[in-house]
Amino acid sequence: MKIEDLLNLTAGTLISNPTVTGIHSVSVYPSKIEQGDLFISNDPEDIATALARGAYAIIFSDDNIPITDNEVAWIQVDDIQKSAFKLIRYVLISREANFYLFTQHELSFLKMIVTQKSNIEILPNDWRKVFEKILNSDAKMFIGSNDELMKMIKPNVSILNKEASCEIITDTLFRTTFKINGYIYQEKEITPFHVDFLQRVVEFCDKHHLPYDLDRVKYTKHFVPVFIDGSLHVMNPSKSDKVAIFTDNLQDVYKAREYVRYNGAWVKTIVLTPPKTKVDGVDRPNWYASIDEAREILKNAYFNYAFVYALDRSMLPKIKEEYSLF
Repeated sequence: MKIEDLLNLTAGTLISNPTVTGIHSVSVYPSKIEQGDLFISNDPEDIATALARGAYAIIFSDDNIPITDNEVAWIQVDDIQKSAFKLIRYVLISREANFYLFTQHELSFLKMIVTQKSNIEILPNDWRKVFEKILNSDAKMFIGSNDELMKMIKPNVSILNKEASCEIITDTLFRTTFKINGYIYQEKEITPFHVDFLQRVVEFCDKHHLPYDLDRVKYTKHFVPVFIDGSLHVMNPSKSDKVAIFTDNLQDVYKAREYVRYNGAWVKTIVLTPPKTKVDGVDRPNWYASIDEAREILKNAYFNYAFVYALDRSMLPKIKEEYSLF
């Protein structure tokens, strides 16, 4: 690509008098730079490394970056991240690639049930990794859950069918029997308010001929119930009347408490969150400042269901195995 094309694409300003007229490839990682490449960064050390490896052009936005080699094309832009994705959009013009924006729940189910992912790329949330993955992948479908990044790549990025709804046969908070594509899946470890997310993903897989297996369905990382005793040791569900539900989002806490309120008025619930966290429908959540404090709350509070936000089940004490010869 010619330097003048880079300037037009990024709306950048050339602030050196380079002898080079074009670049071969581009990267945001100095270790990947080869002779004749473009490097995108605001890090002086990384820029020095890229130049030592033979970079012909640098795109940057920081006014404090020193210009150390006038034979190289130094292109200053307002925002290196936006400029990088303008380059990506240019690259994609010649490729038939589809982009989908998934919610975190939808993405969890996609990773869970799809049995062959070779024809899709799941994009991370780091813009540099996204840049490199799109640039170097031959995939025809890219899926991500970062709204800002995905719309930067594709302003009209596609989403799943929000009207998709699964037929629930029977359900409890922790197990659901549902019907999808004419088949009934009994007593699966999935909370009922996650089933519609699953249905959206199944529709997506059917549309794009992605193989999947619904027998893989289980709790996602967003909602993990663990049955415990008074000392927080893990128990068999049939022998416990206490359950700690670990969640990474407050919306699931709200939905679960609404489900419990509607289906079992006798159930006592508590909510544990980091300090100053506000939870819809909860006047006084139990704030914890440390894992030890969260453990003490669970040990001393009376509850049937405890919703624990921003921690995972590793906070529960490990059960010590006792060995005996008799």
